[in-house]
Amino acid sequence: MIKDEKLTKHKFEWQSGYGAFSHGYREKQSIIEYIKEQEEHHKKRSFQEEYLALLEKFEINFKEEYIFEFIEE
Repeated sequence: MIKDEKLTKHKFEWQSGYGAFSHGYREKQSIIEYIKEQEEHHKKRSFQEEYLALLEKFEINFKEEYIFEFIEE
């Protein structure tokens, strides 16, 4: 449907892997604030920079070849 309806100007395909990050209840308010300010936040730091920083922060070992290609808007 995404391809048929041309809902994105970029090539659409499903990725073969995934990533998930979890936070506890104590972080609830800071997460809410982050979401509210996300658009402004990403003017200063790209999604790619943030994603790679999360991998490092949570000490997640990864291989560069398995990191998805980031689309620059």
